[in-house]
Amino acid sequence: MSGHALELADIQRGVLSARPTPYAATYLVFRIDDRAHGRQLMRRASAVATSAAGSPSPLGETWVSVAVTYHGLEALGVPHESLGTFAWEFRQGMAARAKALGDVGESRPENWEAPLGTADVHVVFAAVAPDAEKLEAAVDQARTAYHGLPGITAIWRQDCYALPTETEHFGYRDGVSHPAVEGSGTAGSNQLEKPLKAGEFVLGYPDELGGVQTPQPEVLGRNGSYAVFRKLHQRVAAFRRYLKDNATNREDEELLAAKIMGRWRSGAPLALSPQHDDTALGADPDRRNAFLYERDDPAGFTTPGGCHIRRANPRDASVAGEVRLHRMIRRGAVYGPPLADGVLDDDRADRGLVFAFIGAHLGRQFEFVQSEWLNDGVFFGSGSTKDPIAGANEGRTDFIIPRRPVRRRLPPLPRFVVTRGGEYCFLPGLRALRWLGDLQD
Repeated sequence: MSGHALELADIQRGVLSARPTPYAATYLVFRIDDRAHGRQLMRRASAVATSAAGSPSPLGETWVSVAVTYHGLEALGVPHESLGTFAWEFRQGMAARAKALGDVGESRPENWEAPLGTADVHVVFAAVAPDAEKLEAAVDQARTAYHGLPGITAIWRQDCYALPTETEHFGYRDGVSHPAVEGSGTAGSNQLEKPLKAGEFVLGYPDELGGVQTPQPEVLGRNGSYAVFRKLHQRVAAFRRYLKDNATNREDEELLAAKIMGRWRSGAPLALSPQHDDTALGADPDRRNAFLYERDDPAGFTTPGGCHIRRANPRDASVAGEVRLHRMIRRGAVYGPPLADGVLDDDRADRGLVFAFIGAHLGRQFEFVQSEWLNDGVFFGSGSTKDPIAGANEGRTDFIIPRRPVRRRLPPLPRFVVTRGGEYCFLPGLRALRWLGDLQD
């Protein structure tokens, strides 16, 4: 059956739905020690996971997503011939892909927070809610899925949140850009971008190239998706100090921050407000994404080619690679306490972002963007430069801001973001969760 209409009732809500603002979230990681209990967990999870169809749960914008790693599918006893039909990057797992992802030096898997990156990570529950109280109710609901199953061990938990200001620890408004998915009923953030084929994000549907990726059997693969889950520590004091050390005054600091990101901290893009921040623009979801690069700014005099948002999504710019093949749905949440305003010394607190990237093609979406666009500059003619914010910088490459008559060259960038761990997961459809629960040896 190859109908093109999305079967929203079978797709997990976390795949397509934007998160509420503000919100609280929690990630719970489990190890399956007993196969029968693992299958029981899947059966119960199919009742706890929220679908993309219809109204949100009685708790308002609250939902639970359930994801399984490759080791988790093995622990559940998924047949070998079926395991072989999943994406090879997923089968290898994130830790094995560290070099390609720029998880080197301090970010290498040997330094990750236990148990992340190990064969013990089998199942990941993510609960999202508008506030801490509703979140605990969602977590309690998730708890019913593993309660009384001694063969299931909870091995890690990360609480995270989104502030009402929607900013992350470096001070930028986060989560302002997302693609439209054909048939999802959810609008994208940029009216200038045509909706993408559903198969870019959901398995079992035609993608932008006309291909259909479906792990087998179809009941397991269809309506699923891949989720890349990452915990990233942010060096906020170091970032602030870099801006301060390289700026002439406070206004210049904000300009540097905007040139590094491609947006002012309010979310207003340089493309639409080149000289100064515009908070009304930054707060307006209809306007803050309505821009392109090629026509107005091919050389990057307004939005530098090397800035974070232009690397992560070059839009219509002339770059190596067809941009539409490398789009992802990106969901970020902050963790840890904010660093007080104006503090330039590290207080040793752990703070950062927990990311989920969602797509049907780990290789040409997440891995491509990470290796070719964030950790290299060849695609836009800038050699081996890396993303100034999220790149695997080691204090060796400068950051260039194009301008006339003389470009501005900033000293080599230290690493501002350190990977603390992560995993490649499969987000099964609800039928697939039941199928996993009904597996027999």
